Amino acid sequence: MSDALSYVVERVPVTDTYPLRALVLRNGGPPESARVPGDDHPEVATYAARDAAGAVVGCVGLFPEPCPDLPDDSRRGWRIRGMATLPELRGRGVGSAVLAAALDHVRRAGGGLVWCNARTPARTLYERAGFQVIGEEWEDPEIGPHVRMWRAVDPA
Repeated sequence: MSDALSYVVERVPVTDTYPLRALVLRNGGPPESARVPGDDHPEVATYAARDAAGAVVGCVGLFPEPCPDLPDDSRRGWRIRGMATLPELRGRGVGSAVLAAALDHVRRAGGGLVWCNARTPARTLYERAGFQVIGEEWEDPEIGPHVRMWRAVDPA
């Protein structure tokens, strides 16, 4: 593989992301193991980075959901879920690109508060995008250490 990586980020049906989400987030389980409650909500927005062959190499889901740690916040809440990048492409801008697409979606939708339960190895990715940690790290027994993060997004 050359050092140049070509991909396009676009909004996609959530089912397009299940194989990658299952591989990265569900320890290689079957695609249906990547389904999470709310995937079929009409306001959920899913973005994917597709390589030159059309394969999904990165993805993110954006769910309308208030942050449980900031219950009195008047801004609309959006939760990031199902964010994944092919392991061999990490550190090459794919995750940053799909995250930027999600944040742009929130901007165009009137802004709000975006939050996630980030795996601790992904913490720096979110920090580079302006997210801050809320609370203490915890261990999910099935998928490892996490930290909750958030940031505000102004409207377009």
